[in-house]
Amino acid sequence: MRTVLVTGPGGAGRTTVAAATALAAARRGRRTLLLSTDAIPGFPDGTEPAEVTDGLWFARIDSGEHFRSELLALQDQASGVLDLLGGNRLDGEELTELPGSAQLALLHTLRRAAEGDWSHEGYQLLVVDLPPLREALAVLALPEQLRRYLRRLLPQERQAARALRPMLAQLAGVPMPAQWLYEAAARRDTELAAVQALIEDRNTTLRLVAEPGPAAEDALRTARTGLALHGLRVDTLVVNRVLPRHSGDPWFAALAAQQEKIIDRWYEEWVPAAALCEVPHLGRDPRGPDDLTLLDTGAGCTVFEEAGTGGGLFEGDGLAAELADRSPGRADDPWWIEDPNAPDGIDELRALLPGDRIVAVPPSGDASVLVWCLPLPGAVKTDLQLVRRGNELLLTVGPFHRIVPLESGLRRCTVSGAALTDGVLRVRFTPDPGLWPRTS
Repeated sequence: MRTVLVTGPGGAGRTTVAAATALAAARRGRRTLLLSTDAIPGFPDGTEPAEVTDGLWFARIDSGEHFRSELLALQDQASGVLDLLGGNRLDGEELTELPGSAQLALLHTLRRAAEGDWSHEGYQLLVVDLPPLREALAVLALPEQLRRYLRRLLPQERQAARALRPMLAQLAGVPMPAQWLYEAAARRDTELAAVQALIEDRNTTLRLVAEPGPAAEDALRTARTGLALHGLRVDTLVVNRVLPRHSGDPWFAALAAQQEKIIDRWYEEWVPAAALCEVPHLGRDPRGPDDLTLLDTGAGCTVFEEAGTGGGLFEGDGLAAELADRSPGRADDPWWIEDPNAPDGIDELRALLPGDRIVAVPPSGDASVLVWCLPLPGAVKTDLQLVRRGNELLLTVGPFHRIVPLESGLRRCTVSGAALTDGVLRVRFTPDPGLWPRTS
């Protein structure tokens, strides 16, 4: 299933563009499911998929309902502990959702679409209206982060002591909560793994929506770093509410000229890595499927085709551009390893590194040094923090943070330096004689 995650700076019209994209795909014969936390004029308002028009279904994500159902289920699981403590149970009617519940509801809904009950409906395209850009990047990083927390707080090897729990329960006179806690953690990890797999799949891409202006330009420039850090792939930058370029009104013409300059810079920054689609301003707020169709038919897209398929820049098919299925499977990690010894390097080293991510480079200085490389466009040295903690790299770039597990081969090395040059972070690893296997 092809998945398109739509986000952008707040107020850019991402919900409208998400709906227009889903409708454009349905009009071209794709069985499409649209998800959003917001109500969309002219669309059904239920939390289960309901048909909007031929080939298009819509479901609204209700974070309040999800919060209540999850908390009541947890309350039932912890009933023994609550009774022991003399706690009074909460009723669903008195529950008000807490901050963070919207993000968890979104992840839950993505799981239903990826491998839950909704995955059996034969949808060919999933379009998801995400929160504003900064929040969306945090949500997309959440499955990986939460799974790491679960592994640290409730390691699987600790379950080896589960045979002692019945005896401990008899001695204490109360049920021991550890077993259901581990079981709940395992269920959550399975659900989060499904969402993480969806996000990391090659068939999943981001569609950025921005109204051309100085604030949006700054937001996209910052977001490019976060997108690269998390390995998120952008298929299209949708430039929304583009004004007519020729007007006799000086004030109106100045705004259009400002937009045109920013759009030109976006062409330089984003194309050909992503398509760029200009959506004209309708002169009013879009209302209903007819206006959404006008956004699609009036959109002008520039897409890039690789050599062998024609090559060069071409006009895309409105908002349906870049929606074709891609090869299935997990997308490549955004980093690679430069090895001056490749392809004739140390056999033990190459056996412990991902062969398809090793790049041969001319030897320079110490030929035994490996260089771990990650592109970070727009990053500046003063905003970059790098810490090695055990078998992980802790990366912070401005407001973005990621913990990267090291390949087995790099775990046997020490960090001997790092540099940010030409938008690429390069971390030097030197083999540690005390950890590296030697052959005579």
